[in-house]
Amino acid sequence: MTDDRKRAGVDDVVVIERTLDAPTELVWEMWTDGDQFALWYGPPGAVIPVAELDVRVGGRRRVCMEMQTPDGAMRMWFGGEHLAVDAPTLLVYTEQITDEAGAPMDQSHLTEVRVELSADAAGTHMVMTHTGIAPDSPGAMGWQMAFDKLTARLALPAE
Repeated sequence: MTDDRKRAGVDDVVVIERTLDAPTELVWEMWTDGDQFALWYGPPGAVIPVAELDVRVGGRRRVCMEMQTPDGAMRMWFGGEHLAVDAPTLLVYTEQITDEAGAPMDQSHLTEVRVELSADAAGTHMVMTHTGIAPDSPGAMGWQMAFDKLTARLALPAE
C-alpha cells in the first residue's frame, strides 16, 4: 500500500509517506548501507557507482548518480553530512549538488532530508521530508521514482 502526499501550502518542502512491506531494520539498511542505497536511489535507468555513507552524526555522504541523456552520459554528485542518526527510526542529513571532490556547485543550495521509520502492522511506515526543494521539481519526481524502485527492491526474495 502506498500513501504519497505533499505538504500543502509550503513551496520548498516535499513530504512523501509510504508503507513498505518490510521490517523497519531492513528499510533502515536500505537507507544506510551504501551498497543497498545504490540499488534503489535515483530514477529508473540511473546507476549509482559511488555511495559512500558514513552514517554517524557528523559523518559525510558522497553519492554519484549516472544517467543517459540524449546528449550522452551525465554524472551528478551529491554531498552532505549526517545531522541525526537514531537507528532504526530516524536519519537526518544535508544534501546538495557538488563536484566530484565534494565542493558545492555554484547554483546548488543546501537542503535537508529527514527519514522517519516506524513499524506498523503492514511492515514499515516511512515518512521522508526533503526541505529545500519544490514539490513540482525534478528532485521531487526523482524521489517518487526512487521509492518505486525501493518498493520493488524490498519485494525481492532475500539473497
